[in-house]
Amino acid sequence: MNTPTTTASKDDVKAVRAFNRFYTQRIGVLDPYLGSELALTQVRVLYELAHRDQPTAAELGRDLALDAGYLSRILRSFETKGWLARVASPADARQSLLKLTDAGHQAFAPLQQKSRDQAAALLGALPAAGQRQLIEAMATVQRLLDTSQATPPTRTVLLRDMRPGDMGWVVQQHGELYAREYGWNSEFEGLVAGIVAGFIKDYQPGWERCWIAELDGERVGSIFVMRKSKAVAQLRLLILAPQARGLGLGARLTDECMAFARAQGYKKMLLWTNSCLTAARNIYARRGFKLVKSEPYHGFGHDLVGETWQLRL
Repeated sequence: MNTPTTTASKDDVKAVRAFNRFYTQRIGVLDPYLGSELALTQVRVLYELAHRDQPTAAELGRDLALDAGYLSRILRSFETKGWLARVASPADARQSLLKLTDAGHQAFAPLQQKSRDQAAALLGALPAAGQRQLIEAMATVQRLLDTSQATPPTRTVLLRDMRPGDMGWVVQQHGELYAREYGWNSEFEGLVAGIVAGFIKDYQPGWERCWIAELDGERVGSIFVMRKSKAVAQLRLLILAPQARGLGLGARLTDECMAFARAQGYKKMLLWTNSCLTAARNIYARRGFKLVKSEPYHGFGHDLVGETWQLRL
């Protein structure tokens, strides 16, 4: 328990408690959780077992701040249902490693899907701008209240070549993110799918390349260099997931493209974007790209302004 360093006013304390009551009711914490027979804490333990690699009970109790006796009763109930197996730890025979059985995973899967559906419904009731505002507000609350470490944890960033499955992810991310943040329809996802299909079908090693950005082992971004002509390269499909923004990854991906294009002997790099994509436009402008053409059009369900940018390499 952290000792307060400042004194909160009675009105502020009242506001926090009011928000807690509202939000717990809104997400159904006070009801049978996710329509199951399990309480919220039981589902949380089930979630951790499904997503961790054979933790010990001590690790779960520490990370979830659960009383050892209470956690033990939850784990015994899971064993009784046939959801949980214990395996002796090869490092310490006195400890058991916990692992969900196939039946445990089958019990958890519909709960996880219901949780996803619930979150999607919560966001779906808001316009795109409201969704973005809510997500950012939640991130702010988490950042301000997460005092588990004195210093921020080190993040592992990796820029790598494409692997099987990456291209489908690129299409999915573009479709989902632009629909959520800008309200663009499926025409945009179709456009991206066509670009990706063309890249795979006509791939020219040595002249073209794709980078996938990973953050702590999770895919969070992409960018492509495609050959437009012998002298001209085209930068395409720069995207970053929300959790990867603010880390300079967009700039790093763009720099990789520029360095690759110069090394391959390209004389010029082009890209096409939209005027509403301010973060990407700022990255391009800071690296010397110049806006050479601007043209209004109707696409993806909106009136937009398409832009062509150019860089002399």
